Amino acid sequence: MTEQNPSAHARPASGRRAGGVEHENHPHHDNFTVVGNHLLQHPVLSLTAIGLAVHIQSLPAGAPVGIKTLAGKFPEGEIRIAAALRELEEHGYLARTKERLPSGRVVTRTVSRNKPRAFLAAALPAAEPPASGPAIPAAAQARPTPAPGTDRTPATDLLARLRLHDSRLLLTERDVRRLAPSVTVWLERGVPATAVERTLAAGLPQEPIRHPAAFLERRLTADLPPTLPAPRPQAPGPRHPDPLQTCDGCERAFRAQRPGRCRDCREGRAGGYAVA
Repeated sequence: MTEQNPSAHARPASGRRAGGVEHENHPHHDNFTVVGNHLLQHPVLSLTAIGLAVHIQSLPAGAPVGIKTLAGKFPEGEIRIAAALRELEEHGYLARTKERLPSGRVVTRTVSRNKPRAFLAAALPAAEPPASGPAIPAAAQARPTPAPGTDRTPATDLLARLRLHDSRLLLTERDVRRLAPSVTVWLERGVPATAVERTLAAGLPQEPIRHPAAFLERRLTADLPPTLPAPRPQAPGPRHPDPLQTCDGCERAFRAQRPGRCRDCREGRAGGYAVA
């Protein structure tokens, strides 16, 4: 339920409005959820993400909100629901963390925030400005700037270069870090970096790509090539017979790798006669 200013939607005395929505509001006294207009009228979130956030905020504590569970409730598939959940995470309406239980089982802990700005304001510690010089915002002090290039890998460099092929593939640092393991799998399967880059950037749709990270994640998953088979052991080549040699004892021909005596001469006989 959203609170609205009655005067903002009142009809003029002259009659109906020329167009636009008209509201017939009745107060809810039970079984309702308070949702802020900052979510319902969010300028960036998709309608799927907004609707999913409202649904999650209406659920009781402990209700399952996994991708498969939500896909079983709504007509949207798992891919669209997963993309919507990532949108809500990026804008602070949702937080998902992995936790290991004492039994060793890993579960996902999900926290729904109905007012992310209030959470962020409470999470940032108050910092006094320095004695001299311009004041530094508390948010800037709370986030230390990492050294450039500390997390760079072949996979992150590849993802960062995609925007050179098409500006619609511009990714945030968070998206690059999240997609880098999937790119690494491709590289470990023997796919050259140029081929991975070409696969991700080729055949792009004509319509706008609203969520490039979700689009690339689908390609990395759907087009993943199989692991290369183990190399076959090479079959031994045909064995060539040893060359003919002339025995130093009986002057008979025999085959051996190097000159010397034949087997009979080495064993003390040649043509049935003893050799001195």
